[in-house]
Amino acid sequence: METSVDTKPEVNGSKNDFLPIKNWDHVEFYVGNAKQSALYYQYGLGFQLIAYSGLETGNREKASYVLEQGRIKFVLSTPYQPDGFISDHIKKHGDGVRDIALEVDDAAGAFNETVKRGAIPVLEPTKFEDKDGYVMRSAIKTYGDTIHSFIERKNYNGLFLPGFADASHKAVKGIKSTGLRAIDHMVGNVELGYMNHWVKFYAETMGFSQLISFDDKDISTEFTALMSKVMQNGSGRIKFPINEPAKGKKKSQIEEYIDFYKGAGVQHIAMITTNIVETVSDLLTRGVEFLRVPNSYYDILEERVGKIDEDIEDLKRLGVLVDRDEDGYLLQLFSKPIEDRPTVFFEIIQRKGAKSFGKGNFKALFESIEREQELRGTL
Repeated sequence: METSVDTKPEVNGSKNDFLPIKNWDHVEFYVGNAKQSALYYQYGLGFQLIAYSGLETGNREKASYVLEQGRIKFVLSTPYQPDGFISDHIKKHGDGVRDIALEVDDAAGAFNETVKRGAIPVLEPTKFEDKDGYVMRSAIKTYGDTIHSFIERKNYNGLFLPGFADASHKAVKGIKSTGLRAIDHMVGNVELGYMNHWVKFYAETMGFSQLISFDDKDISTEFTALMSKVMQNGSGRIKFPINEPAKGKKKSQIEEYIDFYKGAGVQHIAMITTNIVETVSDLLTRGVEFLRVPNSYYDILEERVGKIDEDIEDLKRLGVLVDRDEDGYLLQLFSKPIEDRPTVFFEIIQRKGAKSFGKGNFKALFESIEREQELRGTL
């Protein structure tokens, strides 16, 4: 196992930030049936279908549906043929994240700087254009079969990307937002012994700094454990926790993920809301399933985190977790896996000053996950 690197935080806007990232651009999932998955994201999660690429737009390789809520954009893509990389990806991993795309001012510069520092190239800087202008795009490899695309869209005024058409005629009518606003962070699961390898990658190749780390003393139960380090970019806007399994009496959730995903990949996407009680209440009525902790968790909640604005009975009814750090507190809840393989899931998070990740909830959360693993026969 490689040793950790010393990664001091960069100053926002520092000249040392050789890879200035403006924001999350979009997340592309490869899925078995994008048309049906798009219905779930609309009905279940409150996303709007805004753009489409497929046979009708001249795309003979795949159908892609762009879904938007707040500043979150998800792209669901399905291949038309049984052979090829996308089909192989789905056969191996099931539905999962292929591309974590990042918006930058200079896609060629981002590509050159990261490749110069050891990144494996996936897409050389390429211009894509249509009547609305052009986008420069490049891409590099990260853990597993996941990639980072760099999207430069300052010369583009279209709906999403060149090659995509308006999809309002395909959208489900009357869908209302569930209050999801933006991506907070995205978590990657990697194989045993590779966490520090990818920490080093994000530090040296992409200029990220280490925000925080958790070891098996922080994230463990009687049976399972894992280790995690959180990497963030120069502005602090982009955060990537990296998890690896730690030795325990039984199979951890990270090992279960890797067994079913067949390698490293994105474990979950945390999405911000400004009212978690309303958001989770809405999601539950739409059929989204969440993990539950025992009701006894709430008996000492106020003693553990202090006074909060929310009604503890509301949080108890919904299963929402609370944790506090020196900057404030956060509320969070984790969905069950969003497909039949126990792999990718979502986190709903509301930050009321807190900048941490809910360390005080780890034990209760992981015991809840273990109960699900036991039902699946994988603990």
